[in-house]
This record gives sequence, structure tokens and C-alpha cells, in this order.
Amino acid sequence: MAMRMTGMMSGLDTESIIQEMVSARRTKVDKQKKAQTKLNWKQDAWKELNAKLKSFQQKYVSNMRFSDTYTKKTTKVSNSNSVSVITGANAVNGVQTLKIDRLAKNAYLTGEQMKSDGDKLTALSKLSDIKDFDLGAGNSGTINLKIGNDPAGIDINVTNDTTISDVLNQLKAAGLNASFDEKWQRLSISSKESGEINNFEITGTDPNGAKALEALGITSNALANKIDGEDAVIHLNGAEYKNSNNSFEINGLTITALAANPGEEITITTEQDTDGIYDMVKNLLKEYNELMNEMDKLYNADSVKGYEPLTDEEKEAMSDKEVEKWENKIKDSILRRDENLSDVTSRMQGIMSAGVEVNGKKMYLYDFGIETLGYFEAAENERHAYHIDGDADDGYTMNKEDKLKSMIKNDPDTVISFFTGLSRNMHAEMTEMSKFVDGQRSYGSFYDDKKMKSDYDNYTKKIAEMEAKLTAYEDKWYAKFSKMETALAKMQSNASAVTSLLGG
Repeated sequence: MAMRMTGMMSGLDTESIIQEMVSARRTKVDKQKKAQTKLNWKQDAWKELNAKLKSFQQKYVSNMRFSDTYTKKTTKVSNSNSVSVITGANAVNGVQTLKIDRLAKNAYLTGEQMKSDGDKLTALSKLSDIKDFDLGAGNSGTINLKIGNDPAGIDINVTNDTTISDVLNQLKAAGLNASFDEKWQRLSISSKESGEINNFEITGTDPNGAKALEALGITSNALANKIDGEDAVIHLNGAEYKNSNNSFEINGLTITALAANPGEEITITTEQDTDGIYDMVKNLLKEYNELMNEMDKLYNADSVKGYEPLTDEEKEAMSDKEVEKWENKIKDSILRRDENLSDVTSRMQGIMSAGVEVNGKKMYLYDFGIETLGYFEAAENERHAYHIDGDADDGYTMNKEDKLKSMIKNDPDTVISFFTGLSRNMHAEMTEMSKFVDGQRSYGSFYDDKKMKSDYDNYTKKIAEMEAKLTAYEDKWYAKFSKMETALAKMQSNASAVTSLLGG
């Protein structure tokens, strides 16, 4: 950078003169910066819109291409207090009768109250602390536990020093639930699963083992209560079904028995879930409408001619609120008359209006009571939105006959065929629009993201070059004025010398 001298000798405002001289060139730099800023805002607007387009394609269009998505069924029962039913995709439509004879039970053993010679027993008490129990020093006993069809079972060895907790832990390790109630001084033992297969039996394999069981209060006597596990039993359409738990999977239905009443006949009705299909179509159109309305609004935005991004100097002369308002006005119109946006919009509209062939017949959305409103009836930027006749949530068409719901009920296959075809066509078109184009766009992008990034980088490079030239231009003129000031200083010095020689 050249030395910058002020007009000390010439009396000129050197700074102002040079800034005026370079102002025209600085304007060209600012113009490039503003263009880059607008491009950045345009990138941001497209990124946001692109995310919505991809979400619409993946969340709705992609799923609705397949007929399995629509094969939803629902089942109603005449008594929901006695049974609950989950409907699978393979469930058969029709009416069935159900009787619930018995619910599944866990095997359960509640021991008799144990007694001690002193304080109340705890889980850490030894068997020798139980009243009248003593195997003698060094002696032991064996308790055998059998669960289900296990012929051998598991042996539990006990001595005087074995604690109640030791016994409980071995029962748990064998696959049972076991606890000691200190308040009531009783053992509680139960199977972890219900059903006959999970029944258990506890016996003493020797006299000492039998003595230990008696001390623990879990012998088979009147004071110990044993409930055997039972299978649930139901009759569906007259056929008997037994299961170790209360849930039965039969012909696509998962039937869970909640209460047994052998004399009650429950009706199970399975049918096509017409509301589910209707909601799918409605949600598809809702998302499409919101997307289309937004794109129309962006494309038809008001002109902002005369508005450009602000320079740092211009921002300093305005309040933060004024700057925000100014910039938002430009951002709101950044995609006005955008050719890329126009192409996406028109191609999606074309798919919706083109129709789909169903069983050799070309059908259109209006065949299902789905149409756009008239030009003067629709709100601004909502003229490409579709409305369902009879939709209770649509103020424009709620009083019309609901043709779509009627067709779903009476001819669901035609409805499903049409919307799977429409979704396939839309998915293919959107995939084509967002395919990879070398140097232009990435896969999954509906706009030229690669080209925009390249243009942005070119602006950065060009602005850096222009600023370097501008600095060099300023330095050149500062150097020239500096030389002029130096020459004037010399002239003044020479004039002073001559004057001195002449005796001035």
C-alpha cells in the first residue's frame, strides 16, 4: 500500500477526491456482492422447498404406490369388556361368534404361616430359626422342584444354616416367582407364565427334605393353598381353541380374552377400514395442496423492483427492524417467476390431471368427487388445490355428496387401483425431476444445487479479484497525490531559498 499523504501543501481534500474517483468502481464490487447475497437467499429458499418436496414424495407418494398400504381392516366386537381384537392384514371379512369358557391362570402356591421360637422371621432367617426345625449338626435334606413336563426336576439342598432367602433364590433361578411376606410370615410361589404347561410341583425327596418343606409351610395340606395353572379355552365359530395364555392368533386376528363367561355369545365383525383409506387419500391431497399453494405463492410473489440487498454502509443508516423488513421483502420474492419452480409445479399438476387407467378405463380425480375450485371461487394462490366433495373439514365442499367415501365402501378395489396408479406416476415424475445431472444438480434435488454453488463460488472469486484491483487503484492515486505534495514542498523550499538570496 502506497504512503497516503493529505493535502498539506496543496490544500486539497485528497481523501475525498480519491474516494470520489473510486466510488464508481466500488459500486461495481457492491453490485457483485448484492448478486451473491441474492443467490445465497435463493439457495436457502430452494433448500427449504426441496426438503418439503422430498418429504411429500417419501412420506406419502412412495408409500401409496403399493396396494398393501390400503388393505386396512377393522374389527368390532359386541362386548369390549370381554375381548379385544387386533386386525391383521390377512384377516377375512365377515361376522364370527366367540365364547370365552375360561381364562388362563398361573400356578400359585401360598404357604401356611411359619412360626419361630423368638422374633419374627425375615428372609435372612435360617431354617433352624423356624420353630421345631432341627436336622442335627452336619445333616441335610433335599427338596425337588418340577416345572411343566420336566421328569427329573431340580434338587435344592438344605441344612440348618440355609436361609429363607437361599431357598427363594434357588426357586427363582429354577424359573419361578418366589417371595417371603414378613408381615404374614408366608412364602408365595408362582409360575412366571400361565397355562397347564407351567404347573410346578415341590416335594421332599428324603425325610429331611420333607421336614424342611413342612417348616417352610409349603407342604400339600389344608393350611397351604395351591392353585394349578390352567389354559385359556375359547370357542370360535363352534371350534375349541386352548392356549397357555389369553391371546389367540386365528386367521389374521389376534384375539385376547379379558373375561370368561361361557354362556355369552360375542359377535366379532371384520370389514374393510373405509375410514382408513379415506384418511390416506385425504392426507395425500392435504399435503399436495399445501405444497402447491406454497409454490404458487412463491412464483406469483409481488415484484420488488428497486429493492437490492443492503451494503454495510446502507445498513448503518437504518434501524435493525428496518433492515429486517427490507431483506424479508426481497426474500419473500426471491423465487418470483423462477423457471425451475414453474417446471416442478406444472409437471406435478400434469400428473394430477392426467388420469389413471383402471381395468381398461381411463379415470380422473373428478370421477371420485375430487376437483379444484373455480377460478373466481378459489382463494389467490390456491387455484390448483383439490377439494373432496362432502369433506366435513372443507368449508367449500362439505355440503356436497361424498362420492369418494361411497366408492371406498362399495368398490374399494377401484379406488385403491386408481390411487396406487396415481402415486406411482407421481413418484416416477418426481424421481425424474430430482435425478442427478452432472455439474447441475445432486440426486434427490429438485433444483440446480450444484450449479448454484458453483456460481456462488465464482462470485466469491470475482469479488476478491475486483477488491484487489480496487485497492491497487486507490493506492495508485494516493501515490500520485503523494508525489504532487512532495513536488509542491520542494517548490516552496526553492522559492524560499531564492527569496532569501535576494534579501526578501
